[in-house]
Amino acid sequence: MTNEEFQTLLIAMLESGEGVSDCLFVVGKPPLIERYGNLHELPMDAASAVLQPGHTQAIADLLMKGSERLISDLDESGSCDTSYAIEGTARFRVNIYRQNGRVGLVMRKLQSNIPTVADLGLPEIFNRIAREKFGIVFVTGSTGSGKTTTLAALLNEVNQTQPVHIVTLEDPIEFLHPHKMAAFSQRELGKDFSDFATGLRAALRQAPKVILIGEIRDRATMEIALTASETGHLVFSTLHTINAGQSIHRILGLFSNDEEKQIRERLADTLRYIVSQRLVTRIGGGRLLVTEIMGSSLRTRETLLYGESENRSFQEIIEAGSTLGWHSFDQSLMTAFEEDLISEETALLFSTHKNKMRRDLEMAKKLRSPVSEEPSGLRIASF
Repeated sequence: MTNEEFQTLLIAMLESGEGVSDCLFVVGKPPLIERYGNLHELPMDAASAVLQPGHTQAIADLLMKGSERLISDLDESGSCDTSYAIEGTARFRVNIYRQNGRVGLVMRKLQSNIPTVADLGLPEIFNRIAREKFGIVFVTGSTGSGKTTTLAALLNEVNQTQPVHIVTLEDPIEFLHPHKMAAFSQRELGKDFSDFATGLRAALRQAPKVILIGEIRDRATMEIALTASETGHLVFSTLHTINAGQSIHRILGLFSNDEEKQIRERLADTLRYIVSQRLVTRIGGGRLLVTEIMGSSLRTRETLLYGESENRSFQEIIEAGSTLGWHSFDQSLMTAFEEDLISEETALLFSTHKNKMRRDLEMAKKLRSPVSEEPSGLRIASF
């Protein structure tokens, strides 16, 4: 397959419908398109539309371009990450992986425009998050929940309001930020640095005020990220966790039991926010972003230091912090239901405490009337 033929195929996949987020190439299936979270086969008349091992291997070879690093990663770990662009049309984040001895590929379509907090309809608290001067901010969620998009909006806000140097460490670079009030140095894994820990050590010598770490994957990177946040830097990063409590457990799990007390103390001093995200089905089509946000307070720091207990949980602290702009997933879901953005079934399916959510949904339905109510202070974003 030539590059021109592959680009023609990709363009057909992108134009197959609205809401295309991913293009998938798996042996035994035609090319697949994910639209609004659901997979669809690319309509093709040819009997040879089903992909064979030779097809996916040819696409992988085309995308790896003979890179020794990518070939080594694929051979040694079973997957590798790269990027691909069709000039003037789209950019992609690419994951090439082995499955059952064959090659598969997933290409995530990247947005070309830098999002803003306002564009995404994110709550006002995100503007306050962008104004933090030091500490660490985690944006968490499953793969494809919009973490990178949210971080891009936060960095865009910093870029428009603060004269600082921003260093990003990414795998790969997804949003190309222009220089505005801030100066950007965007570095890509494998091209500009060998691993996140090495890149982060170097970043501390590059006079940044803000550092973005695409993902913290190991103890070494977490250790340096905490050090950076302790020495006057604002650090943004992601974790593949579903809520604040799980995020704390994941961080502690990177260290030994003997180190837990010290790490809890460091987190209590440096953690500014944990933003957790989920994408849910929206009434009328598309998906809706719901968030959980926990910030730093005396109660948060106490729980970080001594752990959760029967009378002290992150969930309870978050829901009691509504005056600070904090909210839980269940509160976000109830707001979306009350504004007729999601169905009762969706609210219940994605809720954390299902029995309480059932009671709250029943109460909300009883209180509904034809008279429109004042909108809540919690804004719901659409992705």
